[in-house]
Formats: sequence, C-alpha cells, structure tokens
Amino acid sequence: MAQVQAKPGMPAARIARQAPSTTSLARPTPQSNPDPALNGVEMTGAESIIRSLECAGATDVFGIPGGAILPTYDPLMDSSKLRHILVRHEQGAGHAAQGYAHATGKVGVCIATSGPGATNLVTPIADANMDSIPMVAITGQVGAAMIGTDAFQEADIVGITAPITKHNVLVTDPAEIPAAIAEAFYIASHGRPGPVLVDIAKSAQQATTTFQWPGRIELPGFNAGVRPHQKTVQEAARLLATARRPVLYVGGGVIRAGAGAGLRKLTDLSGAAVVTTLMARGALPDSHPQHLGMPGMHGTVPAVAALQKADLIVALGARFDDRVTGNLNSFAPHATIVHADIDPAEIGKNRAVDVPIVGDLKEVFEALVPALAHEHERHGKPDLEAWWAQLDDWRTTYALGYTPTKDGLSSPQHVIQRLGQLNDPESTIYTSGVGQHQMWASQFIRYERPNTWINSGGLGTMGFSVPAAMGAQVGQPDQTVWAIDGDGCFQMTNQELVTCAINEIPIKVALINNSSLGMVRQWQTLFYEGRYSNTDLHTGHGTRRVPDFVKLAEAMGCVGLRCESDADVDATIKRANEIDDQPVVVDFTVSRDAMVWPMVAAGTSNDEIQYAQGIAPKWDRED
Repeated sequence: MAQVQAKPGMPAARIARQAPSTTSLARPTPQSNPDPALNGVEMTGAESIIRSLECAGATDVFGIPGGAILPTYDPLMDSSKLRHILVRHEQGAGHAAQGYAHATGKVGVCIATSGPGATNLVTPIADANMDSIPMVAITGQVGAAMIGTDAFQEADIVGITAPITKHNVLVTDPAEIPAAIAEAFYIASHGRPGPVLVDIAKSAQQATTTFQWPGRIELPGFNAGVRPHQKTVQEAARLLATARRPVLYVGGGVIRAGAGAGLRKLTDLSGAAVVTTLMARGALPDSHPQHLGMPGMHGTVPAVAALQKADLIVALGARFDDRVTGNLNSFAPHATIVHADIDPAEIGKNRAVDVPIVGDLKEVFEALVPALAHEHERHGKPDLEAWWAQLDDWRTTYALGYTPTKDGLSSPQHVIQRLGQLNDPESTIYTSGVGQHQMWASQFIRYERPNTWINSGGLGTMGFSVPAAMGAQVGQPDQTVWAIDGDGCFQMTNQELVTCAINEIPIKVALINNSSLGMVRQWQTLFYEGRYSNTDLHTGHGTRRVPDFVKLAEAMGCVGLRCESDADVDATIKRANEIDDQPVVVDFTVSRDAMVWPMVAAGTSNDEIQYAQGIAPKWDRED
C-alpha cells in the first residue's frame, strides 16, 4: 500500500485513514533524493544543512530553535519538503524522532541548539542507542573560535554522547556539511541501526560554501545486508532438524531488519516454540499457535519455562538481556545456543554461543529456511509431540490473568485488555511509558504485526510514551495511535500534548492513573515490607487530584475524559476513538494495589518465577 504522506503544514488529522500493510517494514535506509542542480551552488552552511536533509530524504523533523542553531532555522522556514514540528522540550523532540523511526522504518530527525538544548537530547539518544533506533540528531554549537572557552551555552556534546551514539562528529567547515549529514543517515540506518549526532558550529552555519552532495557513500564498517557464513547456517539447520525441545528466542533485531516474513517461514517450517521479547512484540503474530508470548521478568510462564527446559535456543536479533535471562548462570542450562545477529559484538557477550551467525537477519532467514528444508528432506522432521504436549499443558495451566481489585476501583489489566480488544490490531499503534502499565500493555494487548508496539526497552525511560506517540502519528497519519501511560511517566513529558494540539496530531492517551509510581510501589510491597517511601503521587485517589488530568488536558487544547469504573470502560474507549480531530486524554482511575504477574525477581533464577504472589508454577526443577 502506498504510504500516505503528510505534506508540510498539512494536519495529520485531515489525512484519510487507510488500512496499513501487514508486512514488515524493510530495514530503514536513507531515501536519498539529491537534486543535481544543487551541486556547485553557493549558499550558507545553514542552507546547506536544510538542502542536505532534503537530499537525505527527510520529510519530518522535530526540534526547537536557539541561538547556536538559529541560522539554520531561517532557511528551514522556506523549505517545501521539510515539515518542522516545534516541540516544547528537546527531550520530546528526541523521543518523537524515535517514535517516528520505529513506526515508519525511516530515520528519525531531531534538532536542538547548543548547551542545554543539546544535553536535553542525551536521554533520547541513549534510549535510541539501547534499542537500536535509527535517528539523526543535529545540534548547533558555538562558533569555532569559541569552542573550548566555556562560551555561553557551550557544551562538548560530541564528548558527552560519544558512549551513547553509533557515531558523532563536530563540523566546523561548512564544506563538510553535506557529507557529514549524508554519512549520518547512512550510518544510522546501515548495519545495526542507531543514533548519530552531527554538531555544527554556528560559524559554519553562517559562512558561505559551495554545496556538493556526495555521489557515493562507502563506509565498510557500517554495511547492511551482511551475508551469513553458509557453514554456520548449515550447522544451525542441522541442530533445528534434530532438536527435541527447540525454541526461537526472537529479539527486536527481527523488527529492525524488517524480517518478520522470514521469521514466519522459519517458525512454520521448524515447528519450534517462539518467544518474542519486549522489543519484538508483533514480530510474530500473537495468534500464531507456536507463539508462547514474552519471556523474562514479567513474561508468560510458558515462555520462561520453555527457555529453561529447551535443548536448543536459536536467538535471533536478541542480546540475552538480564531482564530475559534472570540469573545468567542458571539460564537455559541444557540448551545448545545458536545466536544470529548483525552485530558481532553481541554474540557471546553475555552467554557462551555454540553456533555464531553474523549477518543481516533477512539474509539469515533466506539462507536458514532452505537449509532446514534440505535437512528435513534428508532426515525427516523431528518428533516434537512430547514437547508441545508439555508446552500446551503450561499454556492451559498458567494462562495470563488477573484477580479482581479489593478497593472497588478498576483493574488496570481490564482497562488495557479492553483497549486492545476495542481497537483494530491492523490499524492501531501503541506506545507506552515505563513501569507497570508498560508490562500490562505488553501482556494483555495482542500484537499481530511488527512496528505496532513502541516502547523504551533497554533504557527504560519514563516520559517516553507521549512524544513517541506524537512521532508515530506524524509518521503514520493513517493509523490510530494510543499512548498507554502512567501518571508518573505522563507528568514528565505531557507538555508535548500542546505540540500535538497545535499541529493537529490526534494521538490518544490512556492514562493508567493509580496515583502512584506503580512499579516502584510493587517492589516496595514485595521487598521493602510495604514501606511506601515517596511513591504516592496524589493524582487520583481521595478528594484531591493534583493535577486534575482532565482539566490539564483541556488546558492544553485536548479533549479530557475520565473513567472510574469497569462499567464505563468500553463506552469511554469508544468515545475516545470517535474523536479524530484533536488529541484525547482519558484518565482511567485504577487500583494502586494491582501488581504485575508473573514475575522473576531481579537477580534470581528464571526457575523461581512466580505465577502470582506466593504462587510458583509446579514443574520438575531438579535439573
């Protein structure tokens, strides 16, 4: 389906909604559209920045002006190809660029000034680095002559972000601007995606230069489409063909690679159980019969148990994160490990690997599927009947669920589950903040296609949801975007609702308001004897609501709704879905005592998973 593009200045709400494609987005690559007539033209460095962004294929940028980047904002005003969205905080610009990149597969772009403007981008840059999001951040810097003098609003943003960017560069020569931006887009989107920062001195923006867009970019260290070695692929196929308890451990790399179709083929052919991590939700449809759900600290019991009891784990674009493995020494003790990843640094980093496969996951699937089919022709398919009998027993016995609340308030799980059931999975994108609501959204909403679940996985950034939803809505104006947020997260970045209202970006916010820092409170309940130190937010329970989220939403140009009982949940969600010309905030007042289950306590073995408080699954733990 052709992407419906928002033209510069066109409100997203006015673009007709169309059913999105159900196929995976391709690995993001710069949509380079250079204008040959520009080469050799004299212009300022600032104009060169704008022309370079246009040549790199950018169409939407998020930012806020300031002194050191102001020269660039002047020619930006005249661009007919770039839609600039003025945010209220630089962190919002960064998270919006992330949401845009995740939802579209394109490179997200954000712009900020020097000093505090640039340092406000540090959190989203670190977040993008952890979750492999292709993003280019352009920052202004003080004039070249002033660098190193502690000039007003000077900060060494290149030095600050060196550990959290895939690449960064300081540009002081205006002639270098086109190449720096072209390379930034290339590096951000090739190989393992990630954030790139281009810091440009104000003096370079003001100087005159001759524009020259690079004809060809060759950076061997950042190549995409890396082909896996055939011998390791053949060994992986042999192991899959002979394993009796195989599991495909699917990470976010499958989504970044646009490799969902290949995953589906391997799943169907292998007969293996599949688990999808927090960053991989939607890589395989939840409705697929071999899908066991999410593994890890708050994963499903079948997913966690399958990894622990597997004799073969094929890790695909995953990094053996501590939230998945629990105590690494006791993780999957009897499993042979095949690890496929485009980043060789990930292979063997946390868990010793028996068969390493370095390559683009699209290429891996293209090689592994026929290799496995050949093994089946030679030796027949493995007998997995006993394995699936065990898995199905766990699925039946330990299905996801929740208990009614004791205080009479709505159950947050019910609210989120109904949100998923009342929205079309083919045309709805969900973003989330971090905490209990994030886990419930990953558990109780069924994801049927990639790029419909956007969250901060590796860094766990509170305040991610609203600006990420804004970016996703800008990138996919034909889809409904729901931000599922907590009352704590929401208060960190809710100013971007003003940005949404003014720019007619009609996101919807489901505010799971338990008047607490919910996940912290859960840990205080379980591990600190119920000593609730500084976790009461006073936002929803009792006689005072500080702030009153409905009034706050209305003050920011949004529709504010409130739901305080299960009886009103469906009607409230339907009312919010009917509003498509402005943002909507729904304050769902829910119980503060609800907790996320299952749970593996931090640092403990996955064998110690609890199905509910004080209830552990019964299985053979002797081995």
